[in-house]
Amino acid sequence: MSMPVIKASNTTQEQAITDLIESIALEQTGLSHIINAEGEKIQAALVIEGVTTKDLLDVNKSVECTVNAISKLELVLQSKLEIFKNEINSKPSITPDPGSTTNTTN
Repeated sequence: MSMPVIKASNTTQEQAITDLIESIALEQTGLSHIINAEGEKIQAALVIEGVTTKDLLDVNKSVECTVNAISKLELVLQSKLEIFKNEINSKPSITPDPGSTTNTTN
């Protein structure tokens, strides 16, 4: 089996960072939908006729595991954002803000 060929891209660094930040936002949106579904799961369990305390505890444990996993994923996403934030802040601004009098070309 041969090695894959990776073609050069003409995407700018700024566009790549923008795309990555957008992908993080989409991931966070997906996670928020999962959290909402977990809330609906609890609400549905509460209205089941004949539901036992054990049943509710089982549902709660399931939701807890899911929320804990989502929390860990959110920490990873936050770390990714910090990397991009540091990258953006380390570069001088190419186009100064018209209302700014700060020299950005040190």
